[in-house]
Amino acid sequence: MPSAPTVQSRRPAAADRVYAHVKDAVLQRRYEGGTLLTEGDLAQAVGVSRTPVREALLRLEGEGLLKLYPKKGALVLAVSAQEIADVVETRLLVEKYAAGKAVPAPPGLIARLEELVDEMRDQAAVGDLNAVSRSDRAFHAEIVRSAGNRILSDLYEQLRDRQLRMGVAVMHAHPDRIAKNIAEHTEILTALRSGDAEAATDIVHRHVSWVRNLARGETR
Repeated sequence: MPSAPTVQSRRPAAADRVYAHVKDAVLQRRYEGGTLLTEGDLAQAVGVSRTPVREALLRLEGEGLLKLYPKKGALVLAVSAQEIADVVETRLLVEKYAAGKAVPAPPGLIARLEELVDEMRDQAAVGDLNAVSRSDRAFHAEIVRSAGNRILSDLYEQLRDRQLRMGVAVMHAHPDRIAKNIAEHTEILTALRSGDAEAATDIVHRHVSWVRNLARGETR
């Protein structure tokens, strides 16, 4: 009989554990922009040696979340106005196309979007902004996937971490926007349900653009 897997084989590699720990903390703003992380502190927090910490930090630097400084540590990079503008521009290109392509919307898509809107309401009611951000992102990702273009879906997936990080940051800074987000998601859902592709793309444009407006110091 094959031997049972060891405890070590069932656990993620040390570098993967450090990577997951730091990335989750950055995306959820437990490590905010401007925070300096040291190898020693991270090694102690995760319970590993410094070697896998270095490997994980190099990986995160490659993803644009950190900036490494030899013998000092890793600086968590703040979300810049340019990054917000770039993400919004890419989202508009992908999401407006997908919203138009989603019409006529299949019943499965409508049911899933209704479920996500309900989840956002429940999460907002208890003040779980991280969960609201994840459901918000999932709502838009479902519409993109429904377009049936694998290349666009893969491109959109590359924005995932940036979207989640921006979403949490913006919701903390502008908590009044949460109710507006939910209302606009409901508008998008209504347009898709009624088969109005033009209305769906117009609402998506307005809904996504407000993030860029906030980065410019404008509100609505």
